[in-house]
Amino acid sequence: MRIFITGGTGFIGRSLCKALLGAGHQLTVLSRKPETVPGKCGIGVVALKSLAEWTSDQHFDAVINLAGEPIIGPRWSEQRKQILWNSRVTLTEHLIDAIRNANSKPTVLISGSAVGVYGDQGNEILDENSPPVRGEFGQELCEAWERVALSAREYGVRVCLLRTGLVIGKNGGFLQKMLLPFKLGLGARLGDGKQWMSWVHINDHVAMTQYLLESPVLDGAFNLTAPEPVRNDEFTQCLANVLRRPALLTVPAWLLRLGAGEMAELMLGSQRVIPKRFQGQDFKFLYNTLELALQDTLASNKPHVP
Repeated sequence: MRIFITGGTGFIGRSLCKALLGAGHQLTVLSRKPETVPGKCGIGVVALKSLAEWTSDQHFDAVINLAGEPIIGPRWSEQRKQILWNSRVTLTEHLIDAIRNANSKPTVLISGSAVGVYGDQGNEILDENSPPVRGEFGQELCEAWERVALSAREYGVRVCLLRTGLVIGKNGGFLQKMLLPFKLGLGARLGDGKQWMSWVHINDHVAMTQYLLESPVLDGAFNLTAPEPVRNDEFTQCLANVLRRPALLTVPAWLLRLGAGEMAELMLGSQRVIPKRFQGQDFKFLYNTLELALQDTLASNKPHVP
Protein backbone atom coordinates (compact mmCIF):
# COMPACT_ATOMS: atom_id res chain seq x y z
CA MET A 1 0.00 0.00 0.00
CA ARG A 2 0.88 3.65 -0.43
CA ILE A 3 0.28 5.13 3.03
CA PHE A 4 0.22 8.76 4.17
CA ILE A 5 1.02 9.26 7.87
CA THR A 6 0.80 12.25 10.19
CA GLY A 7 2.63 11.99 13.51
CA GLY A 8 5.03 9.48 12.00
CA THR A 9 8.06 10.88 13.84
CA GLY A 10 6.40 10.57 17.26
CA PHE A 11 6.80 7.81 19.85
CA ILE A 12 4.10 5.56 18.38
CA GLY A 13 4.60 6.69 14.80
CA ARG A 14 8.27 5.68 14.66
CA SER A 15 7.49 2.10 15.68
CA LEU A 16 4.54 1.92 13.30
CA CYS A 17 6.56 3.23 10.36
CA LYS A 18 9.26 0.61 10.89
CA ALA A 19 6.66 -2.17 11.03
CA LEU A 20 4.89 -0.92 7.90
CA LEU A 21 8.17 -0.62 6.00
CA GLY A 22 9.01 -4.15 7.05
CA ALA A 23 5.70 -5.28 5.59
CA GLY A 24 6.59 -3.74 2.24
CA HIS A 25 4.42 -0.62 2.28
CA GLN A 26 5.44 2.74 0.74
CA LEU A 27 5.25 5.56 3.29
CA THR A 28 4.90 9.32 3.09
CA VAL A 29 5.19 11.16 6.41
CA LEU A 30 4.05 14.71 7.22
CA SER A 31 6.59 16.49 9.41
CA ARG A 32 7.54 20.06 10.28
CA LYS A 33 11.14 18.84 10.12
CA PRO A 34 11.24 16.68 6.98
CA GLU A 35 15.02 16.27 7.18
CA THR A 36 14.56 14.14 10.33
CA VAL A 37 12.09 11.71 8.77
CA PRO A 38 14.51 9.14 7.26
CA GLY A 39 16.41 8.82 10.54
CA LYS A 40 13.29 8.48 12.68
CA CYS A 41 10.98 6.58 10.35
CA GLY A 42 13.27 4.65 8.02
CA ILE A 43 15.28 4.97 4.83
CA GLY A 44 13.07 5.45 1.81
CA VAL A 45 10.23 7.20 3.63
CA VAL A 46 9.09 10.29 1.71
CA ALA A 47 8.67 13.46 3.78
CA LEU A 48 6.22 16.31 3.26
CA LYS A 49 6.50 19.54 5.23
CA SER A 50 2.94 20.70 4.57
CA LEU A 51 -0.41 19.19 3.66
CA ALA A 52 -0.41 21.61 0.73
CA GLU A 53 2.24 19.35 -0.83
CA TRP A 54 -0.37 16.57 -1.11
CA THR A 55 -1.64 17.46 -4.56
CA SER A 56 -4.98 16.28 -5.89
CA ASP A 57 -3.38 13.92 -8.40
CA GLN A 58 -1.41 12.01 -5.74
CA HIS A 59 -2.98 8.74 -4.61
CA PHE A 60 -2.68 7.08 -1.22
CA ASP A 61 -4.38 3.81 -0.42
CA ALA A 62 -4.56 4.61 3.29
CA VAL A 63 -4.12 7.54 5.67
CA ILE A 64 -2.98 7.11 9.28
CA ASN A 65 -3.47 10.20 11.44
CA LEU A 66 -1.41 10.15 14.66
CA ALA A 67 -0.49 13.84 14.93
CA GLY A 68 -0.92 15.71 18.20
CA GLU A 69 1.12 17.75 20.67
CA PRO A 70 1.88 15.82 23.90
CA ILE A 71 -1.18 15.97 26.14
CA ILE A 72 0.97 15.83 29.29
CA GLY A 73 3.21 18.87 29.50
CA PRO A 74 2.66 22.54 30.38
CA ARG A 75 -0.43 23.49 32.39
CA TRP A 76 -3.61 23.75 30.37
CA SER A 77 -3.81 27.51 29.93
CA GLU A 78 -6.20 28.74 27.27
CA GLN A 79 -3.21 29.10 24.96
CA ARG A 80 -2.05 25.54 25.65
CA LYS A 81 -5.56 24.18 25.09
CA GLN A 82 -5.63 25.90 21.71
CA ILE A 83 -2.31 24.31 20.77
CA LEU A 84 -3.64 20.86 21.73
CA TRP A 85 -6.86 21.51 19.80
CA ASN A 86 -5.11 22.76 16.68
CA SER A 87 -2.66 19.85 16.62
CA ARG A 88 -5.51 17.32 16.69
CA VAL A 89 -8.86 18.70 15.61
CA THR A 90 -7.75 21.48 13.25
CA LEU A 91 -5.05 19.35 11.62
CA THR A 92 -7.60 16.57 11.07
CA GLU A 93 -9.95 19.09 9.46
CA HIS A 94 -7.18 20.00 7.01
CA LEU A 95 -6.51 16.30 6.41
CA ILE A 96 -10.18 15.75 5.54
CA ASP A 97 -9.93 18.66 3.10
CA ALA A 98 -6.97 16.94 1.42
CA ILE A 99 -8.93 13.70 1.16
CA ARG A 100 -11.94 15.54 -0.30
CA ASN A 101 -9.76 17.24 -2.90
CA ALA A 102 -7.94 14.06 -3.94
CA ASN A 103 -8.94 12.76 -7.35
CA SER A 104 -8.53 9.22 -6.08
CA LYS A 105 -9.63 8.77 -2.46
CA PRO A 106 -7.89 6.49 0.07
CA THR A 107 -9.89 3.45 1.06
CA VAL A 108 -9.31 3.91 4.80
CA LEU A 109 -8.51 6.60 7.37
CA ILE A 110 -7.12 5.34 10.67
CA SER A 111 -7.25 8.25 13.09
CA GLY A 112 -5.99 8.75 16.62
CA SER A 113 -8.06 9.25 19.72
CA ALA A 114 -7.70 8.21 23.37
CA VAL A 115 -9.58 6.43 26.14
CA GLY A 116 -10.13 9.90 27.60
CA VAL A 117 -13.06 10.16 25.19
CA TYR A 118 -15.12 8.26 27.80
CA GLY A 119 -14.49 10.80 30.57
CA ASP A 120 -14.02 9.94 34.25
CA GLN A 121 -16.21 6.87 34.89
CA GLY A 122 -14.86 5.36 38.10
CA ASN A 123 -15.25 1.57 38.28
CA GLU A 124 -17.52 1.27 35.24
CA ILE A 125 -16.25 -1.26 32.69
CA LEU A 126 -16.07 0.55 29.35
CA ASP A 127 -16.20 -0.91 25.86
CA GLU A 128 -16.54 0.80 22.49
CA ASN A 129 -20.31 1.19 22.94
CA SER A 130 -20.11 2.90 26.34
CA PRO A 131 -21.53 6.45 26.36
CA PRO A 132 -19.15 9.22 27.47
CA VAL A 133 -19.35 11.41 30.56
CA ARG A 134 -18.89 14.92 29.25
CA GLY A 135 -17.63 18.10 30.87
CA GLU A 136 -13.83 17.87 30.89
CA PHE A 137 -11.50 19.38 28.29
CA GLY A 138 -9.66 16.12 27.58
CA GLN A 139 -12.94 14.35 26.87
CA GLU A 140 -14.23 17.16 24.67
CA LEU A 141 -10.94 17.22 22.74
CA CYS A 142 -11.09 13.50 21.94
CA GLU A 143 -14.76 13.64 20.99
CA ALA A 144 -14.22 16.53 18.58
CA TRP A 145 -11.16 14.80 17.12
CA GLU A 146 -13.21 11.68 16.41
CA ARG A 147 -16.15 13.63 14.99
CA VAL A 148 -13.96 15.36 12.41
CA ALA A 149 -12.25 12.09 11.40
CA LEU A 150 -15.61 10.37 10.90
CA SER A 151 -16.57 13.01 8.33
CA ALA A 152 -14.26 11.20 5.88
CA ARG A 153 -17.09 8.69 5.48
CA GLU A 154 -18.87 11.29 3.36
CA TYR A 155 -16.25 10.59 0.67
CA GLY A 156 -16.56 6.81 0.76
CA VAL A 157 -13.62 6.31 3.13
CA ARG A 158 -13.66 3.63 5.81
CA VAL A 159 -12.78 5.20 9.18
CA CYS A 160 -11.23 3.48 12.20
CA LEU A 161 -10.73 5.42 15.44
CA LEU A 162 -7.84 4.43 17.72
CA ARG A 163 -9.00 4.95 21.32
CA THR A 164 -5.55 4.52 22.77
CA GLY A 165 -4.64 3.82 26.38
CA LEU A 166 -1.34 4.62 28.08
CA VAL A 167 1.33 3.25 25.74
CA ILE A 168 4.21 1.34 27.33
CA GLY A 169 7.41 1.11 25.31
CA LYS A 170 11.11 1.87 25.27
CA ASN A 171 12.53 5.38 24.83
CA GLY A 172 9.38 7.44 25.04
CA GLY A 173 5.79 7.79 26.10
CA PHE A 174 4.37 8.51 29.53
CA LEU A 175 6.58 5.90 31.21
CA GLN A 176 9.74 7.82 30.36
CA LYS A 177 8.57 10.72 32.54
CA MET A 178 8.03 8.41 35.52
CA LEU A 179 11.25 6.41 35.54
CA LEU A 180 13.63 8.77 37.34
CA PRO A 181 11.59 9.19 40.57
CA PHE A 182 10.80 5.46 40.64
CA LYS A 183 14.45 4.54 40.13
CA LEU A 184 15.31 6.84 43.03
CA GLY A 185 12.82 5.06 45.26
CA LEU A 186 10.43 8.01 45.10
CA GLY A 187 7.62 6.30 43.24
CA ALA A 188 4.19 7.32 44.48
CA ARG A 189 0.57 6.48 43.95
CA LEU A 190 -1.61 9.37 42.77
CA GLY A 191 -4.48 10.40 45.02
CA ASP A 192 -6.16 7.38 46.60
CA GLY A 193 -4.74 5.17 43.83
CA LYS A 194 -8.14 3.66 43.05
CA GLN A 195 -8.49 5.21 39.59
CA TRP A 196 -8.19 2.76 36.71
CA MET A 197 -5.38 2.99 34.18
CA SER A 198 -5.92 1.43 30.76
CA TRP A 199 -2.60 0.64 29.11
CA VAL A 200 -1.16 -1.12 26.05
CA HIS A 201 2.29 -2.28 25.03
CA ILE A 202 3.55 -0.41 21.96
CA ASN A 203 4.09 -3.66 20.02
CA ASP A 204 0.43 -4.58 20.52
CA HIS A 205 -0.64 -1.05 19.58
CA VAL A 206 1.30 -1.30 16.31
CA ALA A 207 -0.10 -4.76 15.63
CA MET A 208 -3.66 -3.60 16.31
CA THR A 209 -3.24 -0.67 13.92
CA GLN A 210 -1.91 -2.97 11.22
CA TYR A 211 -4.81 -5.36 11.85
CA LEU A 212 -7.30 -2.55 11.21
CA LEU A 213 -5.39 -1.44 8.12
CA GLU A 214 -5.62 -4.93 6.64
CA SER A 215 -9.24 -5.71 7.65
CA PRO A 216 -11.56 -4.00 5.12
CA VAL A 217 -14.75 -4.91 6.99
CA LEU A 218 -13.74 -3.21 10.25
CA ASP A 219 -14.96 0.33 10.83
CA GLY A 220 -15.67 2.71 13.71
CA ALA A 221 -14.16 3.03 17.19
CA PHE A 222 -11.70 0.52 18.65
CA ASN A 223 -10.15 0.49 22.11
CA LEU A 224 -6.39 0.02 21.75
CA THR A 225 -5.78 -1.24 25.27
CA ALA A 226 -4.62 -4.45 26.90
CA PRO A 227 -7.36 -6.77 28.20
CA GLU A 228 -6.43 -6.14 31.86
CA PRO A 229 -6.54 -2.51 33.05
CA VAL A 230 -5.15 -1.87 36.53
CA ARG A 231 -5.71 0.62 39.32
CA ASN A 232 -3.12 3.32 39.88
CA ASP A 233 -1.90 1.76 43.14
CA GLU A 234 -1.44 -1.58 41.32
CA PHE A 235 0.47 0.14 38.52
CA THR A 236 2.67 1.94 41.04
CA GLN A 237 3.54 -1.25 42.89
CA CYS A 238 4.13 -3.28 39.72
CA LEU A 239 6.49 -0.66 38.29
CA ALA A 240 8.38 -0.44 41.59
CA ASN A 241 8.69 -4.24 41.76
CA VAL A 242 10.06 -4.49 38.20
CA LEU A 243 12.61 -1.78 39.03
CA ARG A 244 13.29 -3.38 42.44
CA ARG A 245 12.66 -0.14 44.27
CA PRO A 246 10.24 0.83 47.04
CA ALA A 247 7.17 2.94 46.29
CA LEU A 248 5.81 4.05 49.64
CA LEU A 249 4.77 7.61 48.88
CA THR A 250 1.45 9.22 47.96
CA VAL A 251 0.85 12.43 46.04
CA PRO A 252 -2.42 13.84 47.43
CA ALA A 253 -5.10 14.69 44.90
CA TRP A 254 -5.27 18.28 46.15
CA LEU A 255 -1.55 18.72 45.53
CA LEU A 256 -1.84 17.35 42.00
CA ARG A 257 -4.68 19.76 41.26
CA LEU A 258 -2.72 22.63 42.75
CA GLY A 259 0.39 21.84 40.70
CA ALA A 260 -1.15 20.66 37.41
CA GLY A 261 -4.47 22.49 37.42
CA GLU A 262 -7.04 21.11 35.00
CA MET A 263 -4.47 18.71 33.53
CA ALA A 264 -4.67 16.72 36.81
CA GLU A 265 -7.79 15.07 35.35
CA LEU A 266 -5.44 12.90 33.27
CA MET A 267 -3.82 11.52 36.43
CA LEU A 268 -6.88 11.29 38.68
CA GLY A 269 -9.58 10.38 36.15
CA SER A 270 -10.58 6.74 35.82
CA GLN A 271 -11.21 4.78 32.61
CA ARG A 272 -11.57 1.01 33.04
CA VAL A 273 -11.45 0.16 29.34
CA ILE A 274 -11.49 -3.23 27.64
CA PRO A 275 -10.74 -3.89 23.94
CA LYS A 276 -14.03 -5.68 23.33
CA ARG A 277 -14.01 -5.35 19.54
CA PHE A 278 -10.52 -6.81 19.28
CA GLN A 279 -11.44 -9.61 21.67
CA GLY A 280 -14.19 -10.50 19.21
CA GLN A 281 -11.62 -10.94 16.43
CA ASP A 282 -8.78 -13.43 16.00
CA PHE A 283 -6.26 -10.87 17.25
CA LYS A 284 -3.71 -12.21 19.75
CA PHE A 285 -2.16 -9.93 22.37
CA LEU A 286 1.55 -10.41 23.08
CA TYR A 287 1.34 -8.53 26.39
CA ASN A 288 -1.78 -9.36 28.37
CA THR A 289 -0.46 -8.35 31.79
CA LEU A 290 1.18 -5.17 33.01
CA GLU A 291 4.07 -7.06 34.60
CA LEU A 292 4.98 -8.71 31.31
CA ALA A 293 4.81 -5.37 29.46
CA LEU A 294 6.98 -3.58 32.03
CA GLN A 295 9.50 -6.40 32.18
CA ASP A 296 9.90 -6.34 28.41
CA THR A 297 10.29 -2.56 28.41
CA LEU A 298 12.52 -2.09 31.46
CA ALA A 299 14.20 -5.32 32.50
CA SER A 300 15.42 -6.74 29.19
CA ASN A 301 16.65 -5.60 25.82
CA LYS A 302 15.23 -8.74 24.23
CA PRO A 303 11.69 -8.67 22.81
CA HIS A 304 9.16 -11.02 24.35
CA VAL A 305 8.53 -14.18 22.36
CA PRO A 306 5.09 -15.62 23.13
